[in-house]
Amino acid sequence: MHTLGRSDRVDLPGLGLTDIHAKIDTGAYTCSLHCSRAEIVDGKLEFVLLDEEHPEFTGMKFTFKKFDRREIKNSFGEAELRYVIKTSIKIYDHVLKAEFSLSNRGNLRFPVLLGRKILRRRFLIDVTKKDLSFDHKQSSI
Repeated sequence: MHTLGRSDRVDLPGLGLTDIHAKIDTGAYTCSLHCSRAEIVDGKLEFVLLDEEHPEFTGMKFTFKKFDRREIKNSFGEAELRYVIKTSIKIYDHVLKAEFSLSNRGNLRFPVLLGRKILRRRFLIDVTKKDLSFDHKQSSI
């Protein structure tokens, strides 16, 4: 079983994103992606990840035919109605299918949050460390 620290860099191959900063949050149940704009167009979810201030912002629009909308509690315990998508995430050599809620994380340091639903039974967490999978990836190049 691989170990993750309090933060890392992950790939989202289904979205064409690599080495995105992610916060490992065992207090959160689900995963979340920073999304500044999301809307339904012709029955499809269209959204833009990150925002103009983020160094990895591309402005690329993503479209999902399959999505959900549900109430998810934010870090203050307040329920928010959020869009939820399924996409792949790569951590170490594991490519996993995960659900991500789309939320505005612009005022937060990490554009990706990984909750315990994706972490459980797959990774050990050592909060004294960081970037363990990213360092592993760099050393194998």
